[in-house]
Amino acid sequence: MTRHLIPSATLIEGASLVLPDRIETASLRIEAGRITGIDTARDGAEVIDARGKILAPAFVDIHGDAFERQIMPRPGVTIPIETALLETDRQLAANGIATAYHALTLSWEPGLRSVETGWSVLRALTRLAPRLTVENRLQLRWETFCPEAHSLIATALNQPDTPALAFNDHTTAALLHPSIALHDRPFDLIREYPVTDIDDPAFHAKMDSRAKRAGMATAEYIALMLSVWQRRDDVADDIARMSKLARSAMAPMLSHDDTQVETRDFYRAHGAGIAEFPMHERVFQSARDEGDWIVLGAPNAMRGGSHLGSPSAAGMIRRDLCDILASDYFYPAILGAVARLHAEKVAPLPALWQLVSANPAKALHLTDRGQIAAGLRADLLLLDWPEQGTPAPLRTWVAGRGGYSALAGHSLSTPATATS
Repeated sequence: MTRHLIPSATLIEGASLVLPDRIETASLRIEAGRITGIDTARDGAEVIDARGKILAPAFVDIHGDAFERQIMPRPGVTIPIETALLETDRQLAANGIATAYHALTLSWEPGLRSVETGWSVLRALTRLAPRLTVENRLQLRWETFCPEAHSLIATALNQPDTPALAFNDHTTAALLHPSIALHDRPFDLIREYPVTDIDDPAFHAKMDSRAKRAGMATAEYIALMLSVWQRRDDVADDIARMSKLARSAMAPMLSHDDTQVETRDFYRAHGAGIAEFPMHERVFQSARDEGDWIVLGAPNAMRGGSHLGSPSAAGMIRRDLCDILASDYFYPAILGAVARLHAEKVAPLPALWQLVSANPAKALHLTDRGQIAAGLRADLLLLDWPEQGTPAPLRTWVAGRGGYSALAGHSLSTPATATS
C-alpha cells in the first residue's frame, strides 16, 4: 500500500457530511489517516473551510476496465504499461475513487486481454505501489476457457492486497446461436449448447472488433476460438480448482453476466457471492433471495439504461435488486449515476451513496472504509454540487492523504444543495 506524509491532524469544517443514514452539516477531523471525530475542537489541526460543499465517503470501485483505454487508446496502438497505470491512477483520484479494482481480463486472446498483458499489469502495479495515489487492486476477470491464467491467478492471490476473482465466459457467449437472445442464453456448461453457424457472415462481422483488439485477422481469430472451444470438457474442473484457491485466500468471488438461475446457483456453490451485471430479471430475484450482492454498471444508471439491453439500474435499485454500482468502462460514471438517481428521486442521497462506498467495501471484505465514521480510514470526497447542476470533485483524500485537489481559486461559500 502507498505510504506518503500525512499532516498530524486535519479538520474539514462546515461541509454537509453524507453519513450512513442522514446528511449533517459538521466538521470532520482526520489524524494518522483515520477519521477521529465529528464536530471536534480544532486543537491545532490544519483547517479546511468546506462550507457550502458536500463531504462524502470516497468511492470503492468493484469493477473498472477503463484502464484498458490507457494501455490501448486505439486498436493496435499500445502504451507502456507503467505510463498507462500512472495516468489511470490520477484519473481515479480525480473522479473520487480511493479504492479501485481493475477488471483485468485474463483471456486466451493475444494482445490487450492476454495473460501476458495480465502479468505485465500485475508486476507493474507491484513496482509502482509506492508512487500510486489511490489503492489500486485487481479483479482477476478470468475467462474460464483460459487455463494459461492459472499460474497468474495463484500468484496474485498471494499478494498482500488480496484481489477479487471474477468468472467470465465470453467464449460460450460469443458462440451462441443467433436465434437465442443473449439475455436468454442457457447455462454455459450444458451439454447441448446451441452453437452458431461458424460460416455465417454475421458471426464473422461480430468477431471483427474482437480480432482487431487481439491484433489478428478475423478468420485467424475464429480459428483460435474454435480450438479453445475444444477445451470445454475441462472448464468445470478448472473452475473448481480456481475457486478453491480463492476460498483459501479468502478472496471475494463474482460471476459475470449470469442469464439463468442455474448459472448463479453454480457459481454461488463455488463461493461466488457476488452477481456482477446479471442479464435477466430471474437472476436478480434469485440472487436477492439467496443473499448475494448484486452489481450493476454506473453507466447504466447515468445514461438511463443499459447499452446491452440489460435491466435498468434505476429500476433495479427502486426494487431493492441492486446493491452496488461499478464504474465499468467510464470512471466519472459513478458520480454521474449518483447525481442522476438523486435528481430522479430514486432514493435519498445517503442510501444512494451506500451503492458506491459502503456496500462494495463490505462485498469485497474491506471493513476499514466506505463510510464516514470514527475509526475508519479517511477515504473522502469533497464535492461542489450547485443546485440543478452537475457535481464535480474538488478534493479526494486516500487514507488521509490529499490524493487530488481542484480547489485553487475556487469559491468555498456556495451553499450545498444536494442534501436529501
